[in-house]
Amino acid sequence: MKTPISLTLTDRQFQKIQKHLFPGDNDEHGLVIAAGIVETPRGTRLLARDTFMAKDGKDYVPGKHGYRALTAEFVAEKSSFCCDQNLCYLAVHCHGGNDSVAFSTDDLASHERGYPALLDITKGGPVGALVFAKNAVAGDIWTRNGRYELDSVTVIGSRIQKIFPRVLAGTQFSDPKYDRNVRLIGENGQEILSKLKIGIVGLGGGGSILNELVSRLGVGHIVAVDFDRVDLTNLPRIVGATEHDAIAFLTRTKNPWLKYLGKRFAKYKVLIAQKVAKQANPKIRYEAIVGNIVDKSIAHQLVDVDFLFLATDSIQSRLVFNAIVYQYLIPGAQIGVKVLVNTERQVDQILVASRMVMPFSGGGCLSCNNLIPAGRLANEGLSEKERRAQRYIDDDEISEPNVISLNAMSAARVVNDFMMMFTGLFNEVVNLNHIIEFAENRELCSVKHQIDKVCLDCSNSGLSRLARGDRAHLPCRENS
Repeated sequence: MKTPISLTLTDRQFQKIQKHLFPGDNDEHGLVIAAGIVETPRGTRLLARDTFMAKDGKDYVPGKHGYRALTAEFVAEKSSFCCDQNLCYLAVHCHGGNDSVAFSTDDLASHERGYPALLDITKGGPVGALVFAKNAVAGDIWTRNGRYELDSVTVIGSRIQKIFPRVLAGTQFSDPKYDRNVRLIGENGQEILSKLKIGIVGLGGGGSILNELVSRLGVGHIVAVDFDRVDLTNLPRIVGATEHDAIAFLTRTKNPWLKYLGKRFAKYKVLIAQKVAKQANPKIRYEAIVGNIVDKSIAHQLVDVDFLFLATDSIQSRLVFNAIVYQYLIPGAQIGVKVLVNTERQVDQILVASRMVMPFSGGGCLSCNNLIPAGRLANEGLSEKERRAQRYIDDDEISEPNVISLNAMSAARVVNDFMMMFTGLFNEVVNLNHIIEFAENRELCSVKHQIDKVCLDCSNSGLSRLARGDRAHLPCRENS
């Protein structure tokens, strides 16, 4: 098992757990978390999917070897559930205190008595225990290959929290170029940004602006994914792109062979984005991936990011993005611009979309909100010849209108949301509804999130991918 090991909870789950463990009676209480798991070179994350509160006096009773314990019946029922669902079993209880916590000798002895058997029941687990104080969490995680301490707990909500076995002292961030940043988000906030790994899918007009903004914020690590090369029509909208990148001296010619050569050897968009990011922040770690998120090997390079941006107009990429957000409990945002024109190609409406997608039911799931239409998904699966035959397109030469300023409106909003979320500047009750701006009227519309109780991405139904991590399959194709 890769270390460090952490647990990811949603804020709803965390508040429910806190209310159960600390009702104000200064006593000990218990529960069980069923969790998915993902293991990457960055470490192992346990992903809380289900929480089962133990009823005092029935499921959580005076112990034979310690103060309190879960009953054998409760443990058997919940460990069998974890086995059936291919999830990890985590037993939870609380201690007194606020800013630090550790297991007692009795706690550790009970783990040694019970967890080898639980590993067998759950077919290898992992299994483990967590102990909560009000502002601290410690963990003891067991696998067939060893025993590990939990490093931290991440709570996903309008404010991203990180909780440790003991409250850590504040850090000092000394790079003077971020002085104005620090005056807003503090030294701790700048330190947090410097340690984040961010994914950006699509480095065209909107994605290139996202890339510029997060690089200048001081984010420490970016994974950028795009399979496309820059061309002449991209230059007004892609930050940092030049005529040299588009090999304009060839692509401007009328000779079809020379034009083909120019397009064939134009620079990949991700490499332009990498150059821009390095200019903004020479210390940044940058992974420029020439590929498509729809391909399995590419998608799996994004499952350990701290935040995921989507800036493509592909419905297939929305499908995979949405699945990653919910399967791996990664907050994300999708941006886009849609210019509606009439039959005479005159502009009727200009829509600028900024959609936060949070990894819990009601968090803005693209599927629940009808933003992954089955018809368009099927259309993208057809070849160009098949689309023509079925009249999905009327004119191959018509491209949608767009300008960089519209992309900037969408990108700036979600980058601000990202920054506010990770640095704690958001109000606790902030509304994270999808935002649609009707640019031609300067009209802003907050779109309430829809909820499908049996959604295969975000619901807690038995068939959903929510928080299953590596123990479910992403809706990807094998590499093309």
